[in-house]
Amino acid sequence: MSRRPPGRPKDGAVNHMEPRSGEHPSPPPAGRGRGVGRRILILGAAGRDFHNFNLVYRDDPAVEVVAFTAAQIPGIAGRRYPPELAGARYPEGIPILDEAELETLCRKQRVDEVVFAYSDVPHAQVMHLASKALAAGADFTLLGPARTQIAARVPVIAVSAVRTGCGKSQTARYLSGLLKARGKRVAVIRHPMPYGDLARQAVQRFATRADLDAAECTVEEREEYEPHLACGNVVFAGVDTARIVAAAEAEADLILWDGGNNDFPFVRPDLHIVLVDPLRPGHETTHHPGEAVLRMADVIVVAKSDAAKPEDVRRVTEAAHAINPRATVIRAASPVRLDDEAAVRGRRVLVVEDGPTLTHGGMPWGAGHVAALQAGAEIVDPRPFAAPAIRALYTRYPHIGDVLPAVGYARGELDALRQTINATPADAVVSATPIDLAALIQVHKPVLRARYEFAEVEAPGLAGAVEGFLSRP
Repeated sequence: MSRRPPGRPKDGAVNHMEPRSGEHPSPPPAGRGRGVGRRILILGAAGRDFHNFNLVYRDDPAVEVVAFTAAQIPGIAGRRYPPELAGARYPEGIPILDEAELETLCRKQRVDEVVFAYSDVPHAQVMHLASKALAAGADFTLLGPARTQIAARVPVIAVSAVRTGCGKSQTARYLSGLLKARGKRVAVIRHPMPYGDLARQAVQRFATRADLDAAECTVEEREEYEPHLACGNVVFAGVDTARIVAAAEAEADLILWDGGNNDFPFVRPDLHIVLVDPLRPGHETTHHPGEAVLRMADVIVVAKSDAAKPEDVRRVTEAAHAINPRATVIRAASPVRLDDEAAVRGRRVLVVEDGPTLTHGGMPWGAGHVAALQAGAEIVDPRPFAAPAIRALYTRYPHIGDVLPAVGYARGELDALRQTINATPADAVVSATPIDLAALIQVHKPVLRARYEFAEVEAPGLAGAVEGFLSRP
């Protein structure tokens, strides 16, 4: 079975002239706009950008990808997409540059087409980038599912969301339990997070925490992988999705796509489950590609209905029905459980939250904050005690409240996290990051974990939707 979606166009206007300072880009000379190799710049964040390149552009002789740009994730810019992954047409690899250079790159590199390829971005921000590309004379492109989704040989259930932090991971874990109870061999494929050695991260398979250590996974990667491993799931991840899917198919009856950010799946789903968040009512249509994902859903889950105001649950449910009337809409809960509530009652605690939920997810706090307050703890604001790298994070994301985002894309950030925790005058730490933080860094305070899982609140619920899918002839 072919893994490459058919039909990629090879034509389009080409800008051959680099404009002088102060001039507008000139159109291509007559008769030169078709059949000439197009110069492409891919805007990304170390995920969909690489996937789109591998699947659509890598082997296409009609295009030349001049560079990737990087956003959202620190430390990505300044590297190269390695030749081992870029292929024979790119023997020196492809540079990865800062997105701030977009307009300069378009002009200096005579870019014909800018391809937007990352997620969880406000619609207005996408169009601001489009405007910069257009002003520099380039086309602006969004590649869709037909060209970028891989067809697997086994059934695929995908979990996506309209925003980061809706609760995809616990939903995926819940689904894995349902499927294994039905006797299914499940392989989890996680949306990529290749923040290290890209060639080493082409195809990754994680079955134990030792595998995470060997791969030198970041905090953000561990947050996604460790809970699956604790459930007995095998997780596949990495850069080259076609090879990853082939590896997962070899040992599974069913693939479970655990989506990152709010991207649409890289693997073509047979059942697509999309989460909306009543703690952020109105966000159903504010971000890309979250709105698109919601419109393509088979099942919509209104998550956290136990934590949100009833009027917000109703508002989001009605919006989901209106936006995608063909989908089944289900309410669900995300109950939070603290390991030992008595240990923090009346005490001063520092709350550590899941990093991406707070940063580009836009939340001021998360499950740990809720759990600490419910237990009667006094929350200590870590911002006055933040190490410089963490202080810079608060400056970049001023919406973050009196909690500490668990970041650690690089060793320096992990050290800054440790320094901030130890410098904050608290009696204990409430950690709502899905990883075992105390096993990763040396903390001079007791650490109590706040855990949150998916819970059904109505029948037949999500379990009924999955049962119906599995019963299809």
